[in-house]
Amino acid sequence: SLNIMIEKIIQKVGDFCSWLSFALVILITFDVFLRYVFNFSSASLYELEWHFFAIIFLLGSSITLQKDEHVRVDVFYSKFSEKKKQIINLLGNVFFLLPFSLVIFYTSLPFVEDSLSILESSPDPGGLPYRFIIKSIIPISFLLLALQGVINILKNLKKISNG
Repeated sequence: SLNIMIEKIIQKVGDFCSWLSFALVILITFDVFLRYVFNFSSASLYELEWHFFAIIFLLGSSITLQKDEHVRVDVFYSKFSEKKKQIINLLGNVFFLLPFSLVIFYTSLPFVEDSLSILESSPDPGGLPYRFIIKSIIPISFLLLALQGVINILKNLKKISNG
């Protein structure tokens, strides 16, 4: 079904984020080595580090939601029955996650289009070109987050109706 396909795509994105996290550690280690051993620093290396971090953070949000490992205030939630937890999750997805994700998705599209239209690059000398690539991760990540939110809504409705 479509739900399973979307969840598998999100799992693959999560795998990609795991590997990108490993690459980020290697990149930072290399950057620190160059800086302290050879007294060499590069704007493009620094920017690549924050690009990797942004990709991990943005794309990783959907797999984090899928695995139910996102941040929540657990003071009362942990004491609730499973049905109450499902209702809270349903309401949170319907009234907060989905609208927020869709607003960010739609409002980020012109941001990406503008960047692409001028082939935006880093303002820093020696910085990375094609900034639209990193900016395009914003709508992609929020679309994935919204899709996972819809899947969660359907799962919550099913669990609530089954008692």
